[in-house]
Amino acid sequence: MNPTDRKILNEIQSDFPITPSPYHELGRRLNLTEEEVLSAVRRLKEEGVIRRIGGNFQSSRLNFVSTLCAAKVPEEYIDRFVRVVNRYPGVTHNYLRNNVYNIWFTFIAENMDFIDNALNTISEETGVQVILNLPAIKMFKIKVDFEV
Repeated sequence: MNPTDRKILNEIQSDFPITPSPYHELGRRLNLTEEEVLSAVRRLKEEGVIRRIGGNFQSSRLNFVSTLCAAKVPEEYIDRFVRVVNRYPGVTHNYLRNNVYNIWFTFIAENMDFIDNALNTISEETGVQVILNLPAIKMFKIKVDFEV
């Protein structure tokens, strides 16, 4: 990664501009052109450095529910399982862990019935049972930025 990539990543983590032309605004902040910012972001996304750019919402303020899920996924099924899980827009995080429960993901939706149905569909489609479904009872929000 070059210094410009690092500047862009540091800026967009928690201070992405909510304006009609956000990449123009980022360019203004970083002394770059809009096209330079867009080009770098596209490339970083293609390279897998950036997974997604999107808003984070407090699900409870929207009257949504959230849950933490885990599954024991055989190594040869991990890629397919993760692809199926990640198709759901309510999946905000998906992690591979060195544990018997090796795939953990968070899921946010309008109600728990939607999540339960999605988890059943995921299990049916992949042949892997989602074993843990731990609905949030109390929300703790921690802001984390990673200096690149």
